[in-house]
Amino acid sequence: MMEETETRNNMSHVKLLEIHFENELAQTPIKIHEEEGNHGDSIGLGPLYDGFQKRATGCGMNTDSDPVVDIRCLKRKQQTEVHPSPLERFRRRHLSVTLLCEQSWCEMKVYFGLLRPLVKLKEMKKPEVKAGSTIHLTRQLEVHDIVPIQVQSREDSEAIKLLNAMRMVSLLQQGQCVREFPVYGVLEGVFLMGVMDELSYNKEGELVLSELKTRKDMSLPGKAQAKGHHLQVGLYKLLFHGMVNGTLKRSDIIRHLKLQPKQVLGTGVLNYAGSMGIEEGIFGGLVDVVLKTVASAKVSDIQHLRLEYIHQESGMTIDTRDVECDEAVLRGELRDYLAYWTGQREPRGVDIEEAWKCKLCPFEKSCRWGKDDAEAGVSVDPGKKPK
Repeated sequence: MMEETETRNNMSHVKLLEIHFENELAQTPIKIHEEEGNHGDSIGLGPLYDGFQKRATGCGMNTDSDPVVDIRCLKRKQQTEVHPSPLERFRRRHLSVTLLCEQSWCEMKVYFGLLRPLVKLKEMKKPEVKAGSTIHLTRQLEVHDIVPIQVQSREDSEAIKLLNAMRMVSLLQQGQCVREFPVYGVLEGVFLMGVMDELSYNKEGELVLSELKTRKDMSLPGKAQAKGHHLQVGLYKLLFHGMVNGTLKRSDIIRHLKLQPKQVLGTGVLNYAGSMGIEEGIFGGLVDVVLKTVASAKVSDIQHLRLEYIHQESGMTIDTRDVECDEAVLRGELRDYLAYWTGQREPRGVDIEEAWKCKLCPFEKSCRWGKDDAEAGVSVDPGKKPK
């Protein structure tokens, strides 16, 4: 992984729409390995202590005559080993809402995607994925302009996202439609980030979140795919609520994203902030101003969640679906997904009823989920791919 100093010195560009912010980049998976035989103190007592422990417990000695000792040793080893959680192993400061939606499709696919990012990148280059991105960008440009801003640090990048959110809140106060709204927040102890497609008011003055989904075929998604779409808009609603109601704190952003509150902001960011009447040159101070402004804006919570499905080739609307959100159910589902990321359980594959997903997965040959049962004589019906 690049050192922090490298990141700060390299110059990059963040496309800002008058309000647009950079897409999230996949973090390179890095395995964490402990050095064997060097767990003692600085004078090298590790191997000596390990040998003493083996003699005292019988672990590592010749115990062929006593299998009970082997079992006890195995249990002790399992109890004493410390394994990094997936958040730690893959060095993720936060999780994206999109990644959690992928997890609702198949957790094993997410796991292999982290291990093999090049395969994941290849998937993102598929024609249907590129077509969807183009349609989203076109709709975004209907209400916002794009202004490139040069950044010099990670703090600059995050400052721009926060400033974009603040400007969009101001537009909402004026009753305007906004698109590509960045949302942040801590849910169930984990920092989540996402981008909402559109926020606008209906005729009754209620705030509506509309999420655009493009389809290669002139058909609606099946139940399995729609599950992720419902999760997505539900999480966006919770994150937006935290931002406009003051739940999101500066400490959340600084601590979870590992940012420097005393970092001086770059010229491009200072100019952008100045155009919004903010004369704050330090990242931590700017975060305080933005969060206070957003929380005091008196923007209402999201009252309606909507999914709009359109055909990629023709641009025709296939259908628009309203989504009901039960917060208790949603949080329970979220806790289950986060249990994997925090190391409370191993990743899970699909149920037998959804084994048809495996035929669509680029990691099918590598994944053993369900195959051991099938080889043992359990019948697994791959079923049919839903339209």
